[in-house]
Amino acid sequence: MSSPPLPAAARVLDVLAERGETLATAESLTGGMLAALLTDVPGASRCFRGGVVAYASDLKESVLGVPAAVVAEHGVVSGPCAAAMAEGARRLTGSTYAVATTGVAGPDLQEGKPAGLVFVAVSAPSGTMVRELRLTGDREEVRRGACAGGLDALAEVLTREVPGLG
Repeated sequence: MSSPPLPAAARVLDVLAERGETLATAESLTGGMLAALLTDVPGASRCFRGGVVAYASDLKESVLGVPAAVVAEHGVVSGPCAAAMAEGARRLTGSTYAVATTGVAGPDLQEGKPAGLVFVAVSAPSGTMVRELRLTGDREEVRRGACAGGLDALAEVLTREVPGLG
């Protein structure tokens, strides 16, 4: 059974639908949770195009087009990787916007990086914005926090273009 949708999910979907724009997701640590939160909102199909769950590192490169050099230099738990994931999802789906999540849900380190270190990115027509999050809690709390952080970042990008969203 899924959780009730986050209010932020409904808010961003309403704005995108009103504007005739679309959204896609690229997820790693959230494993499809962000797409599920979005599709839990009635009418999400008005603007949600779909998403890619690239949990394995090699899929970030082969499916989303994250450059191997980005992975080699920064790792998959990084801002540059999140940005490339969002840009890849946007390109793959032809959507107006895309939100990406990558990071460490825990409990173990990944790439020597601690649980709770998360990067979210929003790819928009005007460019790509990346936000680093330092989350606390268990795996579920970190994953839910990453989803909320991604939706907040999208709302921030949309607010720049549509005053009054927030």
